Amino acid sequence: MAMLSQSSSFTNPPQKFSSNTQFSFPVSPFSVSTSKFSPFSPRLLGNGNWVSQGNRFRAKSADPDADPGFSQEEDAVSSGGTGTTPSTSFLSVLCPLLKLLLCETLHPFSFPAGDPSQERNYLLEVATSSLSTLSRFPWGSRSLSDSSQSEEATTVDPPTRLQLFEFEACPFCRRVREAITELDLSVEVYPCPKGSVRHREMVRRFGGKEAVIINVKSWDPWFPFLIDPNTGISMYESGEIVKYLFQQYGKGKSPSTGLLESTLFTGWMPTILRAGRGMTLWEKARLDPPAKKLELFSYENNLYARIVREALCELELPYILQNVGEGSPRTKLLIEASGSKEVPFIIDPNTGMQIGDYKKILSYLFQTYAMVTV
Repeated sequence: MAMLSQSSSFTNPPQKFSSNTQFSFPVSPFSVSTSKFSPFSPRLLGNGNWVSQGNRFRAKSADPDADPGFSQEEDAVSSGGTGTTPSTSFLSVLCPLLKLLLCETLHPFSFPAGDPSQERNYLLEVATSSLSTLSRFPWGSRSLSDSSQSEEATTVDPPTRLQLFEFEACPFCRRVREAITELDLSVEVYPCPKGSVRHREMVRRFGGKEAVIINVKSWDPWFPFLIDPNTGISMYESGEIVKYLFQQYGKGKSPSTGLLESTLFTGWMPTILRAGRGMTLWEKARLDPPAKKLELFSYENNLYARIVREALCELELPYILQNVGEGSPRTKLLIEASGSKEVPFIIDPNTGMQIGDYKKILSYLFQTYAMVTV
């Protein structure tokens, strides 16, 4: 049972953090090999709907409200385009528009000048995140593990963690994260904000699309993108990813009612209410990645954890996501680590920091992982 990364340690008591504390961490060159990507095996799953396309997989879907997938991008490229889908273009327009209209007009004190590291109006932060939570109720809040019915219930993760490439503001990525919460999975998250300097390149390299891209620099990879090293499957299209996850790890369960269908109706609300937070790379984020992944206890629809995940995305910090939705057996591990059921709770093995207050987490992240200026 893999619950925490081997780099995490609880033998020492959590360190106290103040805004004046300075931190440092070892830096090592970023190596794709450390992500342990496995070769993609061309095999069918379940009812045989999974089809191979080169070295990645997608699923045939008749779901009318599923996000546009690789097939549209491939059509655009093969016809002489750049592979940009209508929804990708929409996000490209939405990002600066949200910053202009919301960050600087509607939320001038909550999101000053669009700089996530500046002092915030936390009353507005909590209000907008609370409304975001309500808009997605009840998805992404509870585990389907039914631990309440068994005192000995435990979470058994796949032998190797799944790897999810996404960005926090994306409504279709949100759909996948909600499913991961319901399935009580521990996954590696590689945030891919617009302007990403590391993880979007990894998707280009491992997503199986570079062979058909005419102009790679102008191509915007499609998200979410999932890699499952346990089965050799990699795939785009959020609706199909959700179906695959429940088929593979749901133990006969189905997604909660309305999870797939609800995305187009309320999936955009958190993106709009949060003024595009978790969408673009912070201009002062460090270019070099930390030597070890951070570890975050969270569940998708928690209003405080959302704010922390936005910061991790804007800093392009890879992390291990430990889902602890209501009813999750993993909650026992959270209590052992922090002494509380409250999330978010973050562990940084690079500095030894363990922090449970979202405001302190924000201050710590933007102070520790900002570029050093001379």
